[in-house]
Amino acid sequence: MRFFVEKCRIYQKKKLFVVFMGVVILAVILLGRLIYLTTAKSEYYSSLATDLQQRERRLPAARGEILDRNGIVLATNTSVYTISVIHNQIQDPEQVIEVLSRELNLSEDAVRKRVEKVSSIEKIKGNVDREVSERILAYGLSGVKVDEDYRRIYPYHELASKVLGFTGGDHQGILGLESKYDEYLKGTDGTILTYTDARGIEVNGKEEQRIEPVTGDSLVTSLDYNIQTYCMQAAQKTYLQKEADGVEIIAMNPQNGEIIAMVDYPEYDLCSPFTLTEQYSQYAGTEEEETYRNYMWRNWCVSDTYEPGSIFKIVTTSIALEEDLVSLEEGFYCPGYIVVEDRRIRCHKTNGHGSETFTTALYNSCNPVFIDLGMRIGAQRFYDYMGQFGLLEKTGVDLPGEAATIMHKPENIGPVELATISFGQSFQVSPIRLMTTVSGLLNGGNEVTPHVGVKMVDENGETTRSFSYESKETICSEETGETLRSLLQGVVEEGGGNKAYIEGFEIGGKTATSQTLPRSENKYISAFLGFAPADDPQILLMVIIRNPKGAYYGGTIAAPVAREIFENILPYLDN
Repeated sequence: MRFFVEKCRIYQKKKLFVVFMGVVILAVILLGRLIYLTTAKSEYYSSLATDLQQRERRLPAARGEILDRNGIVLATNTSVYTISVIHNQIQDPEQVIEVLSRELNLSEDAVRKRVEKVSSIEKIKGNVDREVSERILAYGLSGVKVDEDYRRIYPYHELASKVLGFTGGDHQGILGLESKYDEYLKGTDGTILTYTDARGIEVNGKEEQRIEPVTGDSLVTSLDYNIQTYCMQAAQKTYLQKEADGVEIIAMNPQNGEIIAMVDYPEYDLCSPFTLTEQYSQYAGTEEEETYRNYMWRNWCVSDTYEPGSIFKIVTTSIALEEDLVSLEEGFYCPGYIVVEDRRIRCHKTNGHGSETFTTALYNSCNPVFIDLGMRIGAQRFYDYMGQFGLLEKTGVDLPGEAATIMHKPENIGPVELATISFGQSFQVSPIRLMTTVSGLLNGGNEVTPHVGVKMVDENGETTRSFSYESKETICSEETGETLRSLLQGVVEEGGGNKAYIEGFEIGGKTATSQTLPRSENKYISAFLGFAPADDPQILLMVIIRNPKGAYYGGTIAAPVAREIFENILPYLDN
């Protein structure tokens, strides 16, 4: 019996020892954990504690403005306010619901859902004007926050809409320059920090902490408000008179690639960019609305391609001059057509131009002569020159959505394809691509990069960033450029571009008329590309009229539009 009792006592002692050691080990672990949390992890948990005590609200930064070359504001901001509620801080929910639904013109059900939602902060409505915001503040409603915000406004509504683009609900750039230069325009948002207790109620006596937003830099562009306006008015007038599908006008400095004006009419209202224009209004509320809204926003000057027609004879002429394949007084004969393999390709003058020199053939825009030049050049050499002139690459213009040239592969260019390419058919380029190539040919051989962005400036007008653009030298010789300028001046003074002639000004140019696909629809594109002064071009102007009703020849309807624009802008540029 004694032995049994002794065994039990020893067992209890061992058990107590094990328990004691377990307690000691646990204490050591807890102490180690405590030391770890209060040293290595102290910053992390302090941050968590602070987050629990602080409530953060965003202070949107004012977006930088967009200016024309003379400082005229094309895009700016106006102050608006955002109304929000903090659930835990609301003392009288019914009053809050009643006031906000009435002042903000919202249904009580919509406001109630947000007021009763248990969240850190719930937005009720943005873009609220100052007068309404001040009335809401005057009620002194607990849990209702009124924070300053900004709304993008465009003072001239439709002007340059497809160049400028617009912004979304959170102020990010959506299209055009607003999208391309968003990282510079958007600025840096600030915050408002408020201290709360465990219930989420603001602590009395604790002031809000504000981290002020930083306004975005403003974009100075190469656009000229006055020239853009002249071009817009001319496009609108032409669109209505000719009942066209669209009218595009681009004005560019061929020496440096600065885009002075770009119109793709009809334009849309930048202050209401989701409202369909009259052209597409029949699709409002239908399943196709989004598709046609994208059409409405699309910049045809940059994002679409077309067959350039006879304006492309500028390129064919340049290649022939570079390769010394033709002289200006060389004689040709045009019977009104030319046969290539099994194809009879007509001249636009079906009874023919008869005997003519190369110079008069250019004035007459005679297809058979340019087909003859194409054959002399040859398919591979023609293709190589198109690469040299940049036609097979995008221009790199600082506008989104640039379209690439659609061209035959060299191995697929047979005699018929070469013939049609030589006078501007059977392939497609964008208007901005064609203008860029012609700029390089006219300015003495320097291919420029077309662009709108010039520099960013801060609120004090100080330059923070200047933009530079690539220039490829010697795409053609200066001699070719000089001859080309003289020939194209003759086209305006004596040839098919004579309706663009203005007495007292030296203007060069080339007309074009091309048929769209499918040919069976009998739709045409009328165009004119002109420049001035002819001996040292400072402005290059392209007018494109898509599917005009009635007369459709470029020399008949596009050249007069260019003349009207030149009459307005050339005296203005001389001042």
